[in-house]
Amino acid sequence: MSPDSASLQKQILELKELKRAIILSHNYQRDEVQDIADFVGDSLELSRLAATKDCDMIVFCGVHFMAESASILSPDKTVLLPEDEALCPMADMIQVDSPRPVRRSYPGFDNPPPYVFPAEFTLRDIKKKYPGVPVVAYVNTTAEVKAESDICCTSANVVKVIESLPGDEVICIPDKNLSLWAAKNTKKKVISWDGYCNVHERVSVEDVGKARTEHPHALVLAHPECRIEVLEMADHVTSTSGMLRYAHASDAQEFIIGTEVGLMHRLRKENPEKDFYPLRKDMICPNMKKTTLKSILRAFLENISVVKVPEEIRVPAKRALDRMLEIK
Repeated sequence: MSPDSASLQKQILELKELKRAIILSHNYQRDEVQDIADFVGDSLELSRLAATKDCDMIVFCGVHFMAESASILSPDKTVLLPEDEALCPMADMIQVDSPRPVRRSYPGFDNPPPYVFPAEFTLRDIKKKYPGVPVVAYVNTTAEVKAESDICCTSANVVKVIESLPGDEVICIPDKNLSLWAAKNTKKKVISWDGYCNVHERVSVEDVGKARTEHPHALVLAHPECRIEVLEMADHVTSTSGMLRYAHASDAQEFIIGTEVGLMHRLRKENPEKDFYPLRKDMICPNMKKTTLKSILRAFLENISVVKVPEEIRVPAKRALDRMLEIK
């Protein structure tokens, strides 16, 4: 560790104690950010954990919708997002009203599957087109979108959430790839949105083949935000937390990891005797990597980038999250 990093860490830890704060880091953050955090994990997992802690401040090292989730579940705590411009492009691909233009085409998707909604529509548009059909919002959405939805889901429980709902149809937003994976694992008709994660979307069947050739003894673990044809080639499809659990429990010694490369740090740290290879070395989310030790220190010193969800949005958004958490 450089003297500069050591000094930054010391100042951050001192301010954390002074302000009765906890530091949360998503699994995709820089190594040094993960190392200074009190807790590292998936976005909703971290927000739920923070809600149980006796603290006055939550510093969420992630992207904006994650800090919103912390604010939804901990309305009486100050939530700071160290980098105000750390946004999630996929979450921004769907709005309740007033759509913004986003790219509608996907590499390799010249003939998209049925029931994919055009990206220039809004959430209220799709609800009008399919009246009475429940809306399942991925946690990777804004608080406003969650508030307009019936229930939330994670990448780990999307099928269980869909199966818990009445009727034969559901609207699943915003990730098309997650929706296609869910549709493959349920008999219900899944009406999907035309959104995607730019990190996971870039992975191709050829990438999987190349990785298997380079590491013939490794198991392929893929995040369900990857394309469906990639998921069908994987040995195991799961969330980032699921990858951590699977790698730890497996007798295998080598793994090809199909998600953002930030997870490699924790995988190697928790399993030093095993080998991990990125499915693609460029699976890097620039928004996740915006947060640095310097930006965490600045957030503490200047109390900037406070994320506070208004009550009229927070209450219905929390209701959608609570409905998910009630599913056994």
